[in-house]
Amino acid sequence: MAKVLCVLYDDPVTGYPTSYARDDVAQPSIYPDGQTLPTPKGIDFKPGTLLGSVSGELGLRKYLETNGHTLVVTSSKDGADSVLDKELHDAEIIISQPFWPAYMTAERIAKAKKLKMIVTAGIGSDHTDLEAANKHNITVAEVTYCNSHSVAEHVLMMILSQVRNYIPSYKQVIDGGWNIADCVSRSYDLEAMSVGTVAAGRIGLRVLRLLHPFDVKLHYMDRHRLPTAVEKELNLTYHSTLESLTKVCDVVTLNCPLHPETEHMINEKTLKNFKRGAYIINTARGKLCDRDAIVAALKSGQLAGYAGDVWFPQPAPKNHPWRTMPHHGMTPHISGTSLTAQTRYAAGTREILECYFEGRPIRDEYLIVQGGKLAGVGAHSYSDGNATKGSEEAAKYKKA
Repeated sequence: MAKVLCVLYDDPVTGYPTSYARDDVAQPSIYPDGQTLPTPKGIDFKPGTLLGSVSGELGLRKYLETNGHTLVVTSSKDGADSVLDKELHDAEIIISQPFWPAYMTAERIAKAKKLKMIVTAGIGSDHTDLEAANKHNITVAEVTYCNSHSVAEHVLMMILSQVRNYIPSYKQVIDGGWNIADCVSRSYDLEAMSVGTVAAGRIGLRVLRLLHPFDVKLHYMDRHRLPTAVEKELNLTYHSTLESLTKVCDVVTLNCPLHPETEHMINEKTLKNFKRGAYIINTARGKLCDRDAIVAALKSGQLAGYAGDVWFPQPAPKNHPWRTMPHHGMTPHISGTSLTAQTRYAAGTREILECYFEGRPIRDEYLIVQGGKLAGVGAHSYSDGNATKGSEEAAKYKKA
């Protein structure tokens, strides 16, 4: 029987919820490209409940223990004394979320002698050293598409909040003020601006579709060009290079996976190619951007704003400069873990586990690494390598 080690974020400060704001959770019937939602044989949770925190356990305990497996759930993941490191040695499966990632470095993988599979309950497997996973013949899987539209909605919210200067205006209300000039001195209309996405996969394309009714000029860059019919439908301008896109866009949203080819793609040099006063929205991965270069660009005015919910490492240390830099709209990594999305990625995790234990193939859409090489969607979206370097800084985060 297998030991499953599950790393999840902490419960709410006030305790695990006993009631919720809504009685139901709306779900689509199918994803736009025809992929079906997760199809496990069963679930042991109520849709719309908090599943991504420790007490939620992704709704897995009954299923695993009924079948004779052991489930260990923890939020302690960083540092040599973490529960993750103490339990790693005999774990067969490790599950974590992008929002509270269990950084599976080469060192950790080497210590996990019985490890067979690493699962991301969500999208994005960059917190795993994919090169090391290949070397040790470990399967890496994620629940592709489960929260793509959740993230896209967050992108749209952040674009509007930055361009319209929403956060400082809201703060005026909280602080008891009413200075209209302060609020509007950095506020603009989104209409007629040029907005570009770096990558136009499931999230990026959804962002473009959501933005289309705003009468903006839409641009995209991707190594896989969209069909001509889609370009015509949304009146898209294609760019083959980052420089070409950033020279013309007022807003740039990052929607690509993190791997060695994209790590720090936004840096001191590439920021010089942006229009002065541009906004960057990053809900993809914090390490796509050079941390200090973003701070410097905001201070100099090269960037008018930066918003996102992804950091490196995660959780971010208390002294991370993105917490205090000017004109930012940062949140913890929440874009893809709405209660709606949790229902899907918990079900998808259950589906992956059922396939693994029953010896059935895991969907290609969910596979990142298998059989010692990139596989499935991983072969399409990732490059072999390691993007976990520096993740040990997450141990500097201290809970209040």
